[in-house]
Amino acid sequence: MDRLAELRALIAAHVQPDMQTAIDGLLLSEDAASTTPDYSLTEPLVVVMAQGGKRLLLGDDVYEYRAGQCLVVTADLPVTGHFVGDATSLGMALVLRPAVVAELVLQAPPARWARTAPGHSAMSTADAEPELLDAVIRLVGLLEKPSDAPILAPLIEREIIWRLLTGPQGETVRQIGLADSNLAYVSRAIGWIRDNYAEPMRIEELAQVAGMSASTFHRHFRAVTAMSPLQFQKRIRLQEARSMLVTAPSDIAGVGHRVGYDSPSQFTREYRRLFGAPPGQDAMRLRA
Repeated sequence: MDRLAELRALIAAHVQPDMQTAIDGLLLSEDAASTTPDYSLTEPLVVVMAQGGKRLLLGDDVYEYRAGQCLVVTADLPVTGHFVGDATSLGMALVLRPAVVAELVLQAPPARWARTAPGHSAMSTADAEPELLDAVIRLVGLLEKPSDAPILAPLIEREIIWRLLTGPQGETVRQIGLADSNLAYVSRAIGWIRDNYAEPMRIEELAQVAGMSASTFHRHFRAVTAMSPLQFQKRIRLQEARSMLVTAPSDIAGVGHRVGYDSPSQFTREYRRLFGAPPGQDAMRLRA
């Protein structure tokens, strides 16, 4: 059995509707191909696709990855995506923990970074190298050996991160573990926006949170997220509103106000522009 076929079989055997597994930080997914977009908030993670593919939109940037390829996300980001191809998509994801990344960054000799390209965006795609794919298969395979998982899973997690750090996406991943990286500074502001998305936002105050001048912050924020801070806040607001409307489809004005919109008409207009339908209609469709 080839390595991708082995990974597909393991994912199909253990995938759950909520994607969670018995190994902390390991997620498995199974999704039918669809051109209907989904909207989600990511976290730092690596995704390896075993079957099918997915196309993600971050701001104006498009990222596509298919079977045998991996996606790295290094910050909390609002993305739009849909699965592509004729086959059901099967994939695994591993949450990237900054503390583990930082420890491995410090242990790597400088020469190990020579083959990696500079990373600016918080997302990147690449082919999954054989060593990385082998480690991923062994991690997912631990779901069949629950007595071994508590001991071996943390070791294989470190191996996967090491393979990423020393592979073509190394510079992108390395930024997660560097306290003085531009990603670390921008991530402070991203965290503030996610925690305070309904509050008025001033670029000067966000720049202070990030420890940068306003002009420098704006440049680095767009480089990381492919959006301006205001566009980022709007996307967070609307995605939070969509989640609220599933449980309260008739309270459109109230939901809009709770996520930071003083004008119901502006809320409806921007919601329709992002999701393709007005709030009430979209909420009823999601509930159905």
